[in-house]
Amino acid sequence: MSVLVPIAVLIVAAVSVGSWLQFAERQALDTVHTAGSAAADRVDVEATVQRVDAAARELALRVRVTPRGTFAEEDGTAPVADLVLQTSAATLSDLEFKAHERLTTRDVRVAITGGSIGDYPFDTYETDIEFWALLGGKQVPVRMLFSSNDTLFSISATSTASRQEAVMGLSVSRSGSLTVFAVFMMLVMWALAASVLIGAWYLTTRGMGLVWPALAWMAATLFALAAFRNTAPGSPPIGCVLDWFAFLWAETVVALSLIAVVITGVRTALRSDDAHPS
Repeated sequence: MSVLVPIAVLIVAAVSVGSWLQFAERQALDTVHTAGSAAADRVDVEATVQRVDAAARELALRVRVTPRGTFAEEDGTAPVADLVLQTSAATLSDLEFKAHERLTTRDVRVAITGGSIGDYPFDTYETDIEFWALLGGKQVPVRMLFSSNDTLFSISATSTASRQEAVMGLSVSRSGSLTVFAVFMMLVMWALAASVLIGAWYLTTRGMGLVWPALAWMAATLFALAAFRNTAPGSPPIGCVLDWFAFLWAETVVALSLIAVVITGVRTALRSDDAHPS
């Protein structure tokens, strides 16, 4: 009974910390960052990150445009003149909307720089998003509302003061939950490798021959590690930090342990056969 109390306390503490971390990440995803002008007559741009593709070094941005005040028709669903949204160099396309036509949501791609996916799960990137609007050929104020829906990445946004344009710098990194899970995976890989190594040491030093259940367990661990590695969220490439810190070494330790047990077991079995000829 005395053992159950500390275990229960640890469980409650772990659940509490996990709940707090999940709540913090949820709050970060629900946060909307604002940049640009607050004038009554302006163009609102709602920019939402749908997905970050670290391998392609770009993020998918969903853009919804709403003119306000005298720039709008039909409650902001259409512009009074041809509307052109020009973007930063990192954004791979500009947006054009015809006068008096219903505005539709557009998806654009934004290039990200810095960092490398090989640093997974500690890779970080940066980029900038900028919008300035031309309505009927004249520049008009823009306000940007930025948010993110990608749960695998944490994005911090910093707005830049501007009278007409909306400018925001982004810093992109793996989410806290993904980082914790990836580190946990590395610890598990080393723990499994250590378990196999201890088992191999015991079998080889005791001269126990070919113990088939032990060999089956070691071989299963060898393939289970590869399957476990492939469950890493975000599909990290081979050769990333996860591999060099844990996976490749764990596979090496398990494979060498299995080979050592087989060689020692065969030698022991042959000596036993020579000592007791049929």
